Amino acid sequence: MVDKEISTDIVTYGDPSDPVLRRVAAPVANIDSAVNRIAEAMVAAMLRANGLGLAAPQIGVSKRIIALDIDGDFHILINPEIIDLSDDAEEATEGCLSVPGVDAPVPRRAHAAVRGYTLDEREITIEREGLMARALQHEIDHLNGVLFIDYLSPAKRRFLLKEYARLKREKDK
Repeated sequence: MVDKEISTDIVTYGDPSDPVLRRVAAPVANIDSAVNRIAEAMVAAMLRANGLGLAAPQIGVSKRIIALDIDGDFHILINPEIIDLSDDAEEATEGCLSVPGVDAPVPRRAHAAVRGYTLDEREITIEREGLMARALQHEIDHLNGVLFIDYLSPAKRRFLLKEYARLKREKDK
C-alpha cells in the first residue's frame, strides 16, 4: 500500500506544484522503506497513465529515482547517472506525462549507458539503444529539472505550450 503522503498524481507543467519539475532532485542517501514506498507510488502512477517511464519529481518527490517499463524491460533506478552516450543522435517524437497531450521531435543519443542502484541496493549498469536509451535520457533529464520542451527552439516551444494550454483549458471545462 502506498503512503497517503506520497501522491500517485502526476505533476503537470503549470500546476501549482510544478516547481518541483524544474529543481535538481536530491540524491537518495539510504535505500529504505520510504524509498520503496516512493517507487511503489511511481510505478502505480506510471501504469495508471500508460507511461513508459517516470521520475520521482513527476509525483512531487524531489529524489533521484526513475522507473521505466518498455516492452517488458522494467527497471527502478536509484541515483541513476549517465556514464556513456554514443556520438550518433536520433530524432524521434517525444511526449511527457507532465506535459500531457502534446509531443515534438527531440534529438537524443542513440545509445546510453546508465549506472544506478536497484531497490535491493545492487549497483547495476544498463546499456540500451533505441526507445530505452531515449527514455533513460528523458527520465534522467527530469532529475535535473529539464523537460523535453527545453530541447525545442523558442518558436516551437511557444507553439507547443500554447497547444498544451488550449488542451488543458478544454479538459478543465
